[in-house]
Amino acid sequence: MSDASVRIGSIVIDCDDFPRMMAFWKGALHYEPRNPPQPGWVVLSDPTGRGPNVSLNRTGEGHLEEYRLHLDLYTADPVGELRRLTELGGRWVPTEGRPERDFEMMRDPDGNLFCIIDTRPDSPQRGFPPG
Repeated sequence: MSDASVRIGSIVIDCDDFPRMMAFWKGALHYEPRNPPQPGWVVLSDPTGRGPNVSLNRTGEGHLEEYRLHLDLYTADPVGELRRLTELGGRWVPTEGRPERDFEMMRDPDGNLFCIIDTRPDSPQRGFPPG
């Protein structure tokens, strides 16, 4: 079992109209971008440091009825958490993409997606293997 803590670090909202959603959530929560927004992606942070981040992700799939929101679980022990959450009934979701990614996707027992985010600042690849 992992000794590292895990916490909700970001609530990710998939969206169609990225600029409108960013303006809405910035105003609604009084949050600010953690880093300069990327095309179709931004992490909004609570300036007081109390609340979780709200991340906006523009999708190219058109409006979706399902999978509009998922949790990002932040941890300094991503491999341990992947194993622990698999033992609890979660399932790892293989993803294509850049090898240096800092996350792995999983599904909960009902099939809902969530991500495990590697928060180690000194991680050699800012990512981790699934096994």
